[in-house]
Amino acid sequence: MTNSPLLDTIAGPSDLKGLSDVDLGRLADELRREVIEVVSQTGGHLGSSLGVVELSVAIHAVFNTPMDKLIWDVGHQCYPHKVLTGRRDRMTTLRQKDGLSGFTKRDESEYDPFGAAHSSTSISAALGFAVGRDMGRPTGDAIAVIGDGSISAGMAYEALNNAGAEGRRMIVILNDNEMSIAPPVGAMSSYLSGLYAATPEPMKALAEGMEAFMPPPMREGARRARQLVTGQGLSGTLFEELGFGYMGPIDGHDMPQLLAALRAAKARAEGPVLIHCCTVKGKGYAPAEQSADKYHGVAKFDVETGTQAKSKPNAPSYTGVFGKTLTDEASRDPRVVAVTAAMPSGTGVNIMADRFPGRVFDVGIAEQHAVTFAAGMAASGLRPFCAIYSTFLQRGYDQIVHDVALQGLPVRFAIDRAGLVGADGATHAGAFDVAYLSNLPGFTVMAAADEAELVHMVATAVAHDAGPIAFRYPRGNGVGVEMPERGEVLEIGKGRVVREGTDLAILSFGAHLSEALLAADQLADEGISVTVADARFAKPLDTDLIERLARTHDGLITVEQGSDGGFSSMVLHHLARAGLLDGGLAVRPMTLPDRFIHQASPAEMYADAGLTVADICRTATGILRKDETVVPFGTQGGV
Repeated sequence: MTNSPLLDTIAGPSDLKGLSDVDLGRLADELRREVIEVVSQTGGHLGSSLGVVELSVAIHAVFNTPMDKLIWDVGHQCYPHKVLTGRRDRMTTLRQKDGLSGFTKRDESEYDPFGAAHSSTSISAALGFAVGRDMGRPTGDAIAVIGDGSISAGMAYEALNNAGAEGRRMIVILNDNEMSIAPPVGAMSSYLSGLYAATPEPMKALAEGMEAFMPPPMREGARRARQLVTGQGLSGTLFEELGFGYMGPIDGHDMPQLLAALRAAKARAEGPVLIHCCTVKGKGYAPAEQSADKYHGVAKFDVETGTQAKSKPNAPSYTGVFGKTLTDEASRDPRVVAVTAAMPSGTGVNIMADRFPGRVFDVGIAEQHAVTFAAGMAASGLRPFCAIYSTFLQRGYDQIVHDVALQGLPVRFAIDRAGLVGADGATHAGAFDVAYLSNLPGFTVMAAADEAELVHMVATAVAHDAGPIAFRYPRGNGVGVEMPERGEVLEIGKGRVVREGTDLAILSFGAHLSEALLAADQLADEGISVTVADARFAKPLDTDLIERLARTHDGLITVEQGSDGGFSSMVLHHLARAGLLDGGLAVRPMTLPDRFIHQASPAEMYADAGLTVADICRTATGILRKDETVVPFGTQGGV
């Protein structure tokens, strides 16, 4: 930890109460240095955390947490909050196995009243706490901190509308740094920028909430005067029209302004209020401020230079392979377009955007809209690729069912971050997409075993116009296979045998094929001959391949980087319907366990899940020994 005279005296938020406003400003400076030092050792979400240092100090100084409920949207920016709430001594365990989560987490601290990691949930949760308070529950004020990128999502609008109509006392702090992960897009971003530009410096005093202390007639007059001076119409801001008192914009790095605004909001007798707080992502650390992504997510780095310690991979990243392959396909087919929900570089579609900017659409943090938007383009005859992380695609599930599957529209879903993702933990794990897509009529669901297979699956998706199609691939780098010059269109519903054996069969779906092959090598050393097959498709299944494996081997192991209810369930259903489970065939499905797995390295997470090479070998030998104590691996890993 850094040498920080004031920060060293802070064991929790109550210790901030006795500090002067000047000392709170000094504390913020020390806290910023501390966060930089910590993240340099752990990696993580630096830029967003640096942007809310002063805000974190001011909120905890003014409000009475944990009685007052502070809810951070997404949670990328929670590192200063964690330092101030008794977790300073554990910050170097951030995002590591058995360490602190990179997000807010209810079971980690009483100061985290609501877990976060996906965007745009904070206002809804804060309203829930406000209702609980008004119904006699032991809770105080509810304060939601939401970014300008997150507030562009539909859920945030729904919550603002409901909260304004309810009229309950609550506080929303809009952390406006004009940047989510990618620069924010859409009308809301322009509107917020206009509010800031239209507010002259002398009018900032009004943002400190002086209107809240006036009698109602005078308050209304002051409101009208502010609108006239700022150039805003008498109809007021959007937030005021929704029923919120509006304070701002204010400088989120000016401690006196922040404290005055928060104290005014706290003194407000009733109703919801929104404080529009303008901040700088990466504030106070030059390498972050000057970086294009403001050091949103960084590896370990050198504090002096900002240089990140990223290892040189032996193979290309899956995301990069997808982006380059899609761009190559787009160069030959003008109907190919791409949609991303505020993640152009995260999904790789920025590569296509550089070459074909008019054919890539960033819709902001709006996965539901992204799916239906892509459906509309598919209905027009375009070939849209909807590129979204597995865990975020969950937010658009109703649209997948109703607007895509029910209408049989050929939307191509490129599902990045499939499987366990490491330091981001359970909130970002791509565990459920195979299960929630494979049960939809007319869907084609694929998983890439390696980076070369991903190239083939992109080509297959381009050529597939007979309904929706999805392909999943993991985070990180490929396995180092030889890459094809161009993808081949795969036969729909057909897998491949990559190694022939006689005793057991391992049927892999997705990126665990390399583990299946390693297990087969180890089993061969023990005299056990193993067939290894790559299913490629969860739907439609290669039923001929499955039946051949079942009839010619003593046992069948299915392996996947997904939950129960996915690929293995599809295989078991077919085997049961075909009567192939009526005899002596031993089948062992190896899936993720029926629980959430917390942050660690991907290797540690898969070990926790019971999906290592050694686990596959134990399952195989258990089958051959007829060991009834061997349990299906869907329940392994400590359950």
